[in-house]
Amino acid sequence: MGRIVRKFNVSWFVFNKTYFFIIFILLSSIKSSLFLTGLIIPLIFYILGIIKAKVPIEPNGTFHYRTYTYKEVGSKVLKLDIWYPNHIKRVYPLIFFAHGGGWVSGFRNQPNNVSWCKFLASKGFAAVSIDYRFGMRNSMENILTDYTDALDFVKNNAEKLRIDKNDIVLMGLSAGGHLALLYASYHTFMNHEMKMRGIKGVSVYYPPSDLRDIFGKEQKSLFARFATIATLKGIPANKPSRYSYYSPIEWISERMIPTLVVHGKKDMVVPYRSSINLVSKLKSKSIPSRLLLHKRGGHGFETHLKDFRTIRILEETVRFMKWLDN
Repeated sequence: MGRIVRKFNVSWFVFNKTYFFIIFILLSSIKSSLFLTGLIIPLIFYILGIIKAKVPIEPNGTFHYRTYTYKEVGSKVLKLDIWYPNHIKRVYPLIFFAHGGGWVSGFRNQPNNVSWCKFLASKGFAAVSIDYRFGMRNSMENILTDYTDALDFVKNNAEKLRIDKNDIVLMGLSAGGHLALLYASYHTFMNHEMKMRGIKGVSVYYPPSDLRDIFGKEQKSLFARFATIATLKGIPANKPSRYSYYSPIEWISERMIPTLVVHGKKDMVVPYRSSINLVSKLKSKSIPSRLLLHKRGGHGFETHLKDFRTIRILEETVRFMKWLDN
């Protein structure tokens, strides 16, 4: 049964990406060279790569997970998976993980996310991977509400889930990294102590920290632009205050928590300079922060490259999380 579900998830993911691919073709009225480099080639590699994507450090042992429904919105059932280390403890430090997909696609248990959760579990963390509503039919505020409700569910059920609710790191990839950053930066800026209680840091990979950067000259992904427009219901020129409001970099303050940012310099989806600007602002506020760059890394590089630098970045990520744990 589990194998059937996994095959369905992969099929749905490919269908989801193909759906956007068709939309892009219909909407596209740009020159062919940009079309090829900005959409077709990245999309083909992305679909082919995602099916077997996994981090290059293969964990030993068997890792178990449990699935919970954290929320129902109409007919939509939102779930999360919690992955555990293979050694028994009363409580575990928690990595609260949000998947990528431009806020309009992806799911909690697609192969790259499962690989991440197993890797984190092998390092002694419990890892919660969440689903959330998509921006095609929902707003960014809806997505953020789902993110918050999933986090609250884990905190409120910490004893049952064997989670240390005072030892949480927010983690996300791409759009999921944006959600983690926005949650932490906004609530620290507003000094919402209850919302931030127990959250020790943020670890994000290739996040769009300034949503206006998605429309810069360095950015080549039509999918990223389309997904951002679909989720924010307009382009930056028409919705400037909305783009500013939902950009984490706008909310960085002296109360922001320690932050690790990882990015590839060959990223054609989210410009790596967006992360350079983010870390620069964090440091200007004296926030413990670090930026790890991969010279050859593209978007999602950590599940496709197996070189020494990628492995070192993964090790540094775990080291940062354990430093927060102390």
